[in-house]
Amino acid sequence: MERRRFLRTCAIGGATAAAGPAAIEAMLASAWAATSFKEYPPARLVDMNGDPLKGSKLATNRNYVFTYPYAATPCFLLSLDKPVQPRAELATEAGGKYEWTGGVGARKAIVAYSAICAHKLAYPAKEVTFIRFQEQPSKTSKGGVIHCCAEHSVYDPADGARVLGGPAPQPLAAIVLAWDPKTDGLSAIGTAGGEQFDAFFAKYEFKLGLDYGSGKAKAPVGATTVCKELAQYCRNTVQC
Repeated sequence: MERRRFLRTCAIGGATAAAGPAAIEAMLASAWAATSFKEYPPARLVDMNGDPLKGSKLATNRNYVFTYPYAATPCFLLSLDKPVQPRAELATEAGGKYEWTGGVGARKAIVAYSAICAHKLAYPAKEVTFIRFQEQPSKTSKGGVIHCCAEHSVYDPADGARVLGGPAPQPLAAIVLAWDPKTDGLSAIGTAGGEQFDAFFAKYEFKLGLDYGSGKAKAPVGATTVCKELAQYCRNTVQC
């Protein structure tokens, strides 16, 4: 196991430029210490022009979306208005305990989560999304939360996407990020918590086949993944 981790770390360090080898190795060391870290091939976050995404250029409390670790699995990227501390006592629906490494970036405020709701797998599709980060309070929840309007599951992005309300049985899976202070670049390197990718692909197999083509939805994102604002990713966002 240790040899496999060492070899994978070397491969990641050599393959990722936006978040340099030292930054990735440091984050991997921290992530491997967590009880539920799952490593995936790294993907540099780039903007719509293909340029490396800079953490300092992210607008505060704005919804950004990228896909990882597969072509069809959307994730939220958020630069919150406060530093985000690590969380050590999260649990999956099955009762598995896990740790989360907290925010990254100069302010320790950048976080990423799978955008697949833990209840009935609602997700940001090209046509519409029922799940999004909600900055301001609404009639159905407070502000500063990730809110799924499909069944009103509410998550706290500043606390490992812990469930605050609604029927969701577990937090959103966290996307582990590496940040390089020299370049301000970001890379996704794995997940922590309860993944739902298999259930997602099973439930939406037909639709994903239409959207991405046969077999392409499950393809790894590759060396880079494009990050864009939610309004550019989805045509309609449901408010609640």
